[in-house]
Amino acid sequence: MTNFSVGIGLTNECNLRCPHCYRPDATVDRLDLEAVRRVCDAIPVGSMNLGVGENGLHPEYRAVLDELAVRGIRTSITSNGQSVACLTDAEVKRFRTVEFSLDFPTEGAHDAFRGAGNWRAVHEQLERCRGLGVPVTITTVLMRINARALPGLVEVARRVGASLRVNVYQPAKVDRFMLGYAEFWEAFRALAATSRLVATTEPVLAAVLGLSEFRGPGCGRSTVRVAPDGRVLPCTYWPASDLTIDRLVALGPAILGTPVFAAARSVPGACAGCPCRGGCAGRRALVGALGAPDPYCPIARGERLRLDWPRAGGQDLPKVGSACTTVVAPA
Repeated sequence: MTNFSVGIGLTNECNLRCPHCYRPDATVDRLDLEAVRRVCDAIPVGSMNLGVGENGLHPEYRAVLDELAVRGIRTSITSNGQSVACLTDAEVKRFRTVEFSLDFPTEGAHDAFRGAGNWRAVHEQLERCRGLGVPVTITTVLMRINARALPGLVEVARRVGASLRVNVYQPAKVDRFMLGYAEFWEAFRALAATSRLVATTEPVLAAVLGLSEFRGPGCGRSTVRVAPDGRVLPCTYWPASDLTIDRLVALGPAILGTPVFAAARSVPGACAGCPCRGGCAGRRALVGALGAPDPYCPIARGERLRLDWPRAGGQDLPKVGSACTTVVAPA
């Protein structure tokens, strides 16, 4: 039976208003503790990441963490610092990994984008987690406005003893931050030149690197995302779903057989046999071309790219199995 990588957003509330964020914020949506219990009872949960909004703003945040700890679920969190700062040291130490969002390698550029004081808030919690022995990762959204900043972010990760995880921007709300094809590959060449690859589930990158261990994205196969409004999705960025927690409870692991999940693992006919395995279905859906090849796939364009990337030792990174993402270590 499949052990699912589950992503849960307890709330869409946040203390920051970042221009690239995909969370809906016209209303406040929250999942209560009982909803989390129902999700955990419905499917076998291998790992769980808390994301979307800033979970520490949820009134039952600590109770949810207690519930996950009692169940022995490997739990990670993605935060701007707020959801870690509000916890005791003992509570922080229960996380398998803690991820902090930084999108630029300097305080001025980062705070101008995300909010004054956030750089220092993140660094305070990075240092705290390191002191507690909790593995830390810097998570970056790769956009056209920071595409040349990846080597600098690798250096920041080196200074603070963290991994760097890179998520390619998805146009869930606006497309002005979306990378062009050339920008995408220039950014990853620069990253490869300054880091060691830990793992990638970014399909087109795995294809170019010829990674034999890549079996396709987890979306539609082993990933379940639950949004703060109770929608159940095969991918964080999936544009539409009529599935709810009630439906997940009714179906259990058979949720994979629903049309929404089937669409998330669909492979365009033009991509049959391509090592990218259809690329990122969420990205294809968001640009309105689910039946077309991934816009970043060079193989679909008839190109052959070469990318040499030294490998780093394996790490226990639960989030890698639940998203199209790339994790690196400083060279």
